[in-house]
Amino acid sequence: MNFPHHCNTDWILDRGPNLTVERQINLTIPVNKDGTFGRRFVVLLSLLQLLLCGVVAAFSPNIYVYIVIRFLGGMSNSGIGANAFVIGGEWSDSSKFALCTIAAHSTFPLGLMIMSGIAYLIRDWRILQLVLFCPLVLVLGLFYWILPESARWLLTQGKKKEAIKEICRAAKVNGRKVPEDLVDRLEAAGTSKRGNMLDIFRISYLRKRALVMSFIWFATNLMYYGLSLNVGNFGLDIYLTQFIFGLVEIPAYLGTLPFIQHFGRRICQSGVLIFADLPQVVTAIAVLGKFAVSASFSIVYVYTAELYPTVVRQNGVGLSTMCSCVGGILAPLVRLLDVYHYTISMLIYGTITIAAGGFCLLLPETCNVELQDHTEPR
Repeated sequence: MNFPHHCNTDWILDRGPNLTVERQINLTIPVNKDGTFGRRFVVLLSLLQLLLCGVVAAFSPNIYVYIVIRFLGGMSNSGIGANAFVIGGEWSDSSKFALCTIAAHSTFPLGLMIMSGIAYLIRDWRILQLVLFCPLVLVLGLFYWILPESARWLLTQGKKKEAIKEICRAAKVNGRKVPEDLVDRLEAAGTSKRGNMLDIFRISYLRKRALVMSFIWFATNLMYYGLSLNVGNFGLDIYLTQFIFGLVEIPAYLGTLPFIQHFGRRICQSGVLIFADLPQVVTAIAVLGKFAVSASFSIVYVYTAELYPTVVRQNGVGLSTMCSCVGGILAPLVRLLDVYHYTISMLIYGTITIAAGGFCLLLPETCNVELQDHTEPR
């Protein structure tokens, strides 16, 4: 900022003839190298957005305002779901990545079960909206205080001082001591090339993983919401069915851990997707299908995060979750085809999930493989 910033750039070469083009551009039009915000910021911002939208929705004057607010609130779920588990996973050892991810997602069915109970007791939807979302004030405050940024991500962004600070903080919380040689190695390490969404499509092996995993997420979400949004048609009380559907997800989430650790991610992911082609109108059979598709959700988060390097992990997970949202959008629309014949929707759900299970076999196994930090052309 001590030099004039204008279109004539001759002064740059006069003062520094050996400057790279990037540094010349930065002197002319200063560029913020820290353009990315990180996992922590996105989680906190998404929580704030969800809180505001959830509370404001209770005061919607009409259905159109309600739809817009819920749409904005739904956007925040991706920011929370796709970032929070990655932070936890990147703070763990590679051998514990699956454990941390599944533990985080096992709380999801607890929320479903609690919601069904609260909704049963509170039949006024406006009051229900406030009761469900006002507690997010406490969650937001707690996360702002305790949620750390991913040290692994900070290092890939060249933010070594911030990474070392977070590592020392984590060591203090866990009653451990940071080895001096680790700090020295981190300080001496060179700055690596950062990744972006284009790298996923530019590098062939990442492109293949992105296409297959996006289809798997699409199929999983299509089947999941195809069942979840149909809880009123299974012959039981809607609140009880919702509770059962939440209850069955707990063993589905937790039960996948020993299987994926023993048999690997690829076989288990493929198997539960094919097994998810069981739901019929009978509640008992539908519960089995819900179990399988919930297990698929548990595995797909672990598998996706392990397939992408740290520099593009959030991009890859974000791309996959975007495709899963398309499945969630189409799920209730596919159900409308039942007016022509009740087997059509089941045929679509089953065909897509079986195909996704087959494509999954094209992916590499990541069980007990060290997390990759940087993109490596292959």
